[in-house]
Amino acid sequence: MSAPPESESHRAGSPSGPQGHGSDELRIPSEAELAEMSTEDLVRLGNRIDDVEVISDRPRFPVPGTRAEKRAERQVAGWFILAAIAGLMFIVAFIAWPHEWVPPGTDGATAYVLYTPIIGSTLGVSILAVGMGVIAYSKKLLPEDLTIQQRHDGRSGELERRTAAARLVQTGQQSGIARRKLIVRSMGAAGGILGAGVAVAAFGGLVKNPWKEGDESPLLVTEWRSDDGERVYLRKMDGVGEDVVLVRAGDLQPGSMETVYPFKESDRSDPEKLAETVRSADSPVMLLRLRANVSVIKRAGQEDFNYGSLFAYSKICTHMGCPTSLYEDQTMRILCPCHQSQFQANEYARPVFGPAARPLAQLPIAVDDQGYLYARSDFIEPVGPGFWERRSS
Repeated sequence: MSAPPESESHRAGSPSGPQGHGSDELRIPSEAELAEMSTEDLVRLGNRIDDVEVISDRPRFPVPGTRAEKRAERQVAGWFILAAIAGLMFIVAFIAWPHEWVPPGTDGATAYVLYTPIIGSTLGVSILAVGMGVIAYSKKLLPEDLTIQQRHDGRSGELERRTAAARLVQTGQQSGIARRKLIVRSMGAAGGILGAGVAVAAFGGLVKNPWKEGDESPLLVTEWRSDDGERVYLRKMDGVGEDVVLVRAGDLQPGSMETVYPFKESDRSDPEKLAETVRSADSPVMLLRLRANVSVIKRAGQEDFNYGSLFAYSKICTHMGCPTSLYEDQTMRILCPCHQSQFQANEYARPVFGPAARPLAQLPIAVDDQGYLYARSDFIEPVGPGFWERRSS
């Protein structure tokens, strides 16, 4: 390689370039010369620029094709094959494994319980196997080298970046990756399937159209909706799914709250339906009884949603969907424990602190002839966090 003109060089230790070894001048090649340099030339130049001293550099297997090399290659490929198999199992389980809730002790309950452990373990094994494969590849097949490098401050220039890339290319060449077809194919399969699994987990929910039912789509209606005019009562939950305890207007003391769920008389003899209603994510409602002489501000269009001092708000936080399970009587604030959003209960549950931006949805309630509370209708707006198609604020 011919030396570039003096105008394109600089002296070691000068501000325009890094220090070279010893007292030699380090001549920086031009762009044209860089383009013509081989990978080995770029690596040697990069070592001088970065003050890297190579103490030893020898391949793991000086003689290609030995039994030891083949054995190491199979071990590395084995990890990537395991990653591909586990990733494929994750995709199949994520799509095909039964994930709908079923009551304990019934057919399919065991499969439902195993859904989360199955997809978690298969994805975890796939990620772990990829990592182990990379580690095994570096330990068993990459060249054994020992280098010493001086530390320099500041951002690397174009020349340094190009020579560093050449080092990576040289390392790959020395490892023989191009001729190790088993590792290349297994690595590609592992990476491709694992990537597909991550994509399925991220975008799998978009495969199902949430709006195919129109105005009856799940994001727009809840279990509080009445079918054929049947009343939906407010039900307490005492831990036993088959027990039905309805709520009367006088059951709550001033300043107290109760979590209630929807109940339809037609579901009384159907334990599975009763349990499904309680488990539904949009079912829980916080029933509050404010103290006497409390100033109340009602939301426009919802002035008659309460029954006296009783107010019913969705427990689903409008920020991220966590349950707003805490009520502070002195300040009359509903608190979400996840991200500390607070809602003012006597002011239509409007957000007063934290990241939530919208009030909690209010359920219109009334009392029947026997004193039991029931929902006059479903929520008039979607409960929980916002989504693109949300039509109300």
